[in-house]
Amino acid sequence: MLKRINFYVGAGVICLLLTAFSFKGEEKEAKVKRVIDGDTFVIENGTSKGEKVRLIGIDAPETKRTARKEIGYYGQEAKQYLTSMLNGKHVKLVFDIGKRDRYGRLLAYVYLGKKFVNRDLVEQGYAVSYTLVPNVQYADLFLKLEHQARRGKRGLWK
Repeated sequence: MLKRINFYVGAGVICLLLTAFSFKGEEKEAKVKRVIDGDTFVIENGTSKGEKVRLIGIDAPETKRTARKEIGYYGQEAKQYLTSMLNGKHVKLVFDIGKRDRYGRLLAYVYLGKKFVNRDLVEQGYAVSYTLVPNVQYADLFLKLEHQARRGKRGLWK
C-alpha cells in the first residue's frame, strides 16, 4: 500500500511540475528579420543572428538538401509565400506547452494581425499537418485543413 501511495504522490508532483513550467497561452510580440523556409523564420532579439522560430503543428517542404532530407516539391513556393507575408513585419507568437524543440528553436503559433499564419499555410497548401506531442492544440484543425487543400488541389496538391 505504501508503494502505491508513493507512486500517486510522485505522479502528482510530476504533473504539478509540468503545469508550473507550461508556456501554453504565453505570448510575445516580435519583428521578423528573415524567413528560412516555409515553416521557420528568424526574429529580432537584439543579437546579430536573431532567434529562430518554428511554426507549431505544420511542416512545409524543405528548401535545402541536408544529410537527412532532400529538397521538397513546392518548398521554394512555400518559402516565397511566407517571406512575402512576414518579412520585416511584426507578429505575435503564441506558445503551447512545449516552448522549444530539440534544436533550440522557439515553437509558436504565429499571428500577423488577425491572420493565423500556421492555419493559412496549411489551408493554402503550402504546408501539411505535423503534430508533435505536447503541442497538439490545433492538431484536428490542421488535419482537416490539409484534407480540404488536397481535395481543392491547392498549393503542393495541384
